[in-house]
Amino acid sequence: MSTGNCKNMTKRINPIIVGISQYTQPKDIPQPLDPLRLILKTSKKALDDAGADKLKDFIDSIYMININSWSYEDAPGELSNIIRIKPVQKVFLPDGGDSPQMLVNRAAKAIATGKSQAVLITGGEASYSIYRARKGEITLNWPEKKTPKYMEDNLWNGTSDFENKYGMIFPSCSYALFESTIRGESGRSLEEHRVYMGKLFERYSKIASKNPYAWSQKSYTVDEITIPSPQNRKVIYPYTKRMCSNLFVDQSGALIITSEEIAKKLKIDPTSWVYLMGGADFKNIFNISQRPKLFDSPAARKGSKRALEQAGLSLGDIDVFDIYSCFPSIVQIITNEMDLSVDDPRDLTITGGLPYFGGPWSNYSLHAIITAVDIIRKNRSKKIMVVANGGYNTKQSFGIYGNQPPVIPWEERDDTEIQKEILREALPDPVKEANGQITIEAYTIYYERDGRPKRGIVIGYLEDGSRTFARIEDKPERLEELEHQNLLGRTFHVHFDKESEVNLISLNEELN
Repeated sequence: MSTGNCKNMTKRINPIIVGISQYTQPKDIPQPLDPLRLILKTSKKALDDAGADKLKDFIDSIYMININSWSYEDAPGELSNIIRIKPVQKVFLPDGGDSPQMLVNRAAKAIATGKSQAVLITGGEASYSIYRARKGEITLNWPEKKTPKYMEDNLWNGTSDFENKYGMIFPSCSYALFESTIRGESGRSLEEHRVYMGKLFERYSKIASKNPYAWSQKSYTVDEITIPSPQNRKVIYPYTKRMCSNLFVDQSGALIITSEEIAKKLKIDPTSWVYLMGGADFKNIFNISQRPKLFDSPAARKGSKRALEQAGLSLGDIDVFDIYSCFPSIVQIITNEMDLSVDDPRDLTITGGLPYFGGPWSNYSLHAIITAVDIIRKNRSKKIMVVANGGYNTKQSFGIYGNQPPVIPWEERDDTEIQKEILREALPDPVKEANGQITIEAYTIYYERDGRPKRGIVIGYLEDGSRTFARIEDKPERLEELEHQNLLGRTFHVHFDKESEVNLISLNEELN
């Protein structure tokens, strides 16, 4: 018998999600749980949800998303000991909002290839409780902070040292820059784009207002979202507080993924099974300054197509989406790449998104996946796509959930060449010391907490076509005028300032 025939006769293993749980800690709780205890709470409930006492005997891997708000020497190990599982593999990831979906995809492959029997995926944060403690409202009785003794990879800044000089390490800055290029490509005026962003997030807040797990359960109007007020301060142009991910939340989630065979053996109710029908993980060019365009995502374009191919579906077959929403720009980038209108009648979120449901650092999309499973259990015909985003539009992971196994098995996928194709498009390194003319490609304005403009940040092209970053340093009143102007395509003199070691633009030296 040939090797090919042997492969065809091999029994296919289909991964399924059998246990889920999520929790949002009350804001006024006198003694809040620390992140690991939040994770413990949902992990236990996910086991209970599966309804099989012996399931924990099959959990041979635990995948945990990095905990930013507190630190433990061995969080996956501590959790394993308390719930009495003995994983042979413990994964503790560094930062990245794509992590939850990427880990579900990884778990599906591990199960499909027989490397794992069951995987517990979990994460949680308690930044709001830390905020309360700092204000003196409560005293935390949490365990002592300890440096993690292992992590799968190093913590990363997500931007280069050169880009960090211009604030790119702050996600709000990077995504605000992207926002200006999206507006430019759309042809919308400043006011038209403000309303456009507001309508997009108005839809998100409406979903959050009906979600019992959402941190904010208030529905906001376009103006309440986009116009600054004492409760909605300016963060960075054109974003207000209600347009940014809310990291100050206490939330945790957990899910268990195994195979049909083990679920049958344990007599887990088939009506609770949810399949990962398709998935994909791709990265964009790492350095923002080396991406050919600042308003697109090849990772999202390729990833959505590959996930749909694996599921044997078209975009029209998807009933509802959860598109990562740390800022308005990423929603627009992803929907544009998928040829999905933001006015599509289908919901773009099932939770309410990161500004309203809550953005527990890298763990948000785990809540979206858990919510997707819950929806499908209640309506078996539903097909849901979750899109998770990490870094600065740096990487995206896709998952499609439904009641059928994938058309293309998990063990038969190789996306290596597609990934190489994306990265081959990198532009040369940016010019670190610029002197001459710069034409602005994207820009934003930093604010102090009281709303006064602090400085402008731009990225643009020099006369020879090379890219660089620059700052605009000027009086607050002059910077405030820029809010009402379109700087895209305008050319200024730029020079490298040896004292501050950054490139500077003078508004008085416009060249066109």
